[in-house]
Amino acid sequence: MNTLAEKEPPLDVDADRARILVVDDEPMNLEIIAEHLDETNYHLVFAGNGAQAWELLDRDPAGFHLVLLDRMMPVMSGMELLARMNGDRRFRHLPVVMQTAAAAKEQVAEGLRQGAYYYLTKPFERVVLLAIVEAALEQSRIRVGFLKERLDYSTLCNAEFRFRSLDEAHRLAGFLARLTPQPDQAILGLCELMINAVEHGNLEITYAEKSAFNEAGTWRNEVERRLRLPQYEKRQAVARFCRFWDRLEFEITDEGCGFDWEEYLDMSPDRAYDSHGRGIAMARIVSFSEIVYSGSGNTVTATVRL
Repeated sequence: MNTLAEKEPPLDVDADRARILVVDDEPMNLEIIAEHLDETNYHLVFAGNGAQAWELLDRDPAGFHLVLLDRMMPVMSGMELLARMNGDRRFRHLPVVMQTAAAAKEQVAEGLRQGAYYYLTKPFERVVLLAIVEAALEQSRIRVGFLKERLDYSTLCNAEFRFRSLDEAHRLAGFLARLTPQPDQAILGLCELMINAVEHGNLEITYAEKSAFNEAGTWRNEVERRLRLPQYEKRQAVARFCRFWDRLEFEITDEGCGFDWEEYLDMSPDRAYDSHGRGIAMARIVSFSEIVYSGSGNTVTATVRL
């Protein structure tokens, strides 16, 4: 178990191993997390409080893909560390999973406002921990892959694209994000809206079904299976881009029957402990000036003000 006291040198880890900073003042909790994540493709680094964690982050800002953070700690609490990270541009897009026994809605809402979009309630089961960690890491993978390439598409004014699969959605989201002034923010929202169009729209995967698939680790396999089914194989989603003098608009439409979208526009403490369900709210808060759904909910227009 690595701790700050051991003066661990800067990380030198294989690129395909996700690096997770685990912050908790209880040695037993650190042992439990280490045991749960044993034999997984993660590299764990441990800190005993927020101050130790901040020193590790500050020393190696690009050294971690995710922070698994306890809320209540001495010296510097999890909320204090989260606020410091949120105020530092270097960590604006570093996913944080808050682990806590304080599960009151107002406490969860406070964490959501500070950017802790993923929550675990102590004590937690291994399958739940793995599902939440993997869901949070997906953001990091998308962003890191996208930032490897920067191109200038500022002369593109209007375009229409069609996509079917998750991979097509990711690639297209990366391309469209480069049309915005802050592509590293736009990529998150575009991915979330386009993935929704594929999985919940065209493939009709329900909220409860995705929760079960995430826990079983079979979500991507189920998406690929449904893409081959006769009732879904010809369905496509459409992404339209339009540039105006004062704004950029992205319209995404799927061939599904729509959904009750209103409850997903805001971060809900009731869904904070789920492995998904926060994508639309994150897109509205982080990526876009405005998100508007129309019709039955199978068309969404996301606006970036210039």
